Amino acid sequence: MTKRERVYAAIDGRPVDRPPVALWRHFPQEDQRAEPLAAAHVAFFRAYDWDFLKVTSASGFYGDDWGLRSTYRPNREGTRHYTDRPIKRDTDWPKLKRIDVTAGAHGRELRTLRLIRKELPEEIVLATVFSPLSIARTLAGETALLRYLRDSVDEMHEGLDIITEATAKFAEECLAAGADGLFFATQCASTAYMTIEEYEEFARPYDLRVLDAARHAEIIMLHIHGERIMFEQLTDYPVQIINWHDRRTTPTLKEARAQFSGTLAGGIDAMDTIGKGTPEQVTAEVRDAIAQTGGTRFIATAGCVIPIDAPEANLRAVRQAVGA
Repeated sequence: MTKRERVYAAIDGRPVDRPPVALWRHFPQEDQRAEPLAAAHVAFFRAYDWDFLKVTSASGFYGDDWGLRSTYRPNREGTRHYTDRPIKRDTDWPKLKRIDVTAGAHGRELRTLRLIRKELPEEIVLATVFSPLSIARTLAGETALLRYLRDSVDEMHEGLDIITEATAKFAEECLAAGADGLFFATQCASTAYMTIEEYEEFARPYDLRVLDAARHAEIIMLHIHGERIMFEQLTDYPVQIINWHDRRTTPTLKEARAQFSGTLAGGIDAMDTIGKGTPEQVTAEVRDAIAQTGGTRFIATAGCVIPIDAPEANLRAVRQAVGA
């Protein structure tokens, strides 16, 4: 099977010659310019023979056009450190500008996609798009966001409307730039962070607006970040694949199979197993994940980004564990 055939067969629940597999990571030395970021992604994809390419931009890139400021301080995940956030009071939400997503930092990411597509014309490429509430959390800060959505409801909704308008347009532009689909990430669907009722009011309607804008995408993978996640509450989202930290939080892959009829992506702990474990431990997790799912409607991935210092032997072990 070709890589494209294999991924679509897994999504459709048809037989595969082996489970599809892919990992993704940040590239903190290259992620401020499109050309080196595209080249880094293509090299990573080719080096490990992944079945699809999930594009990982600089963390918080979506906030730059609204005034978010950041710098890079070395860390294992390769994420950026935020030095100044544009939301400092509740009255700042309605003042967020209507940005042009074809310019600025968003435009840089679109150029990255076009460059990747030029180099990998036949491969499946997924662009990363964050949920509006996740973007709002970055613009305001984790603790501050909860205060705003509890004490400044009207202003919060005004800000989310502005963010959603831009995010939906960006999703459309990603598809126009050559992405086959989206990796739609929510960082707030966790009862460790907010209540289900809060998510239903401040996240779900805005998530669905973005997903509706991307309804013509061939693939949408939903990433539910964190622990104590609202997995069951999000299984009705219009997505084909769900990815989460299944080695760190419920549900397990086996449990999720009973809750979601689509494709499950996961099975490998990014930080501990891939980042610190041995190739044998990596192989064991992949094989256990295949056993939990029966290898059907399953894609072998990590629960999130892998460490930028992950041993090469462990990455190769992931690829080898699914078969030739």
